[in-house]
Amino acid sequence: MEPTSPPNVHEDVRILEAQLRECFGRVVYSHKSHEKAADHCLTRLQRVKFWQILLSAITTGGLIVAVFGDTTTSRFAAMLSAFLSTALLALNTYTKDVDPGTSAQRHKETAARLWSIRESYLSLLTDLRSRAIGVQTIRDTRDSLQKELSAIYESAPRTTSDSYVDASTALQQREELTFSDEEIDTFLPGELRKLRRATPNER
Repeated sequence: MEPTSPPNVHEDVRILEAQLRECFGRVVYSHKSHEKAADHCLTRLQRVKFWQILLSAITTGGLIVAVFGDTTTSRFAAMLSAFLSTALLALNTYTKDVDPGTSAQRHKETAARLWSIRESYLSLLTDLRSRAIGVQTIRDTRDSLQKELSAIYESAPRTTSDSYVDASTALQQREELTFSDEEIDTFLPGELRKLRRATPNER
């Protein structure tokens, strides 16, 4: 019987760290995407509120003119008020079916939960690099984070491609979910970076 070779602990740690770095990078993008999606929803809400106020004001003014103006002006004002009132009704119906304020709040809540997961991955990478905890403990924590992350994604509102592009721009990265060491290193503190720059004393 041939003797079995001992497990390569260093190789296991390297593979585990690579997976954790990838998970960390994905959560960073997801977190930022939901933040940008919330911003988009708030911008849409502000626009809707602006048009609601404007249409309401013009419609009310048109009705006043229709009541107190001369025959020709009253007729035109009544027609304009009827048209704007219909537009306002359509806009109010839109906000009833698609509420940008509620959507923004859901994206904010999701981003807050993802922030916690992001920081947990960061702490886990720190513990792995400093060897503060064992490999099995890191695996157990990783599995727990994956379950928690899955639950967050199940209830999270969907983000758009625009929010992802904005997130990518904000993070100064490419629009991909496969991260190079340079990309993830820009998210991490200096001591956790895989590609560390040599100091003048090391050159």
